[in-house]
Amino acid sequence: MIVRVVLTLVLGMAALALLAVSPVAALAVGVVAVAACIWAMGGLARHDGWAARLAVPLLFGVLLLWLWEMVTVGFGVPRILLPPPSMIGHAFAANIPTLIADFQQTVIRSVIPGYILGCGAGFLTAVAIDRSPFLQRGLLPLGSLISAMPIVGIAPIMVMWFGFDWQSKAAVIVVMTFFPMLVNTLAGLQAAGAMELDLMRSYAAGYGQTLMKLRLPAALPFVFNALKLNSTLALIGAIVAEFFGTPIVGMGFRISTEVARMNVDIVWATIAVAAVVGSAFYGIISVIERGATFWHPSFRK
Repeated sequence: MIVRVVLTLVLGMAALALLAVSPVAALAVGVVAVAACIWAMGGLARHDGWAARLAVPLLFGVLLLWLWEMVTVGFGVPRILLPPPSMIGHAFAANIPTLIADFQQTVIRSVIPGYILGCGAGFLTAVAIDRSPFLQRGLLPLGSLISAMPIVGIAPIMVMWFGFDWQSKAAVIVVMTFFPMLVNTLAGLQAAGAMELDLMRSYAAGYGQTLMKLRLPAALPFVFNALKLNSTLALIGAIVAEFFGTPIVGMGFRISTEVARMNVDIVWATIAVAAVVGSAFYGIISVIERGATFWHPSFRK
């Protein structure tokens, strides 16, 4: 397997080196490199180890970046429309302090507080109204209504209410994450089977014992689904909210400002940071989910 991967990387680098000298030769070597990459991924996919499971998506991502570089450079795509990954990487390296400051403002100060408040409030509200069909029937349609509201309509209102700093972005995130958590938690609390509920009654278990020992554990897969969904919604909400007012720092501010200046390489570098952060956030929650719900049939071999 290592030989296949090394051969793929060598052919890909050779195609990139030939791109500036002879596009035709680069195309020919590139076709061979793509074939070698598919061959290497096919061999890795047949292995079941953690290294193979990690190597396949990594190699596929490298392939996509390589094709992006080949197409944009080889066909002379205007940089204003789509810069090559090499140009984006150079912009990333040249603006690391700025990107770190944007990350701290958007993720640390806005996304994390808003995510914790929104998900926590949604979960606690679902547990609180679990025994009240009246509140469930009143809140669930309201949740569907608010979930359908566009972010661009909520964000300016929150900026007017809470100001230009992180508080308004956190408020947008709370609105976006509260009802997905509420709906999923309520569905999870109702997922316990009739036989299990009858067994708890036969043990003379009260509502609190049934909730803690049966219904909440059964709801964990639904809760983690909401947490993973909200991990992406929170980042999107914070970035969009920063378009409508923020201190002179933040991912959304950077994107809107640099687009106006036609610095699309910095825009793509910021987008890359957001994509990596969102993927890492989702991955961390998935790892926690696997440890907390190892008993679920979806994790059984």
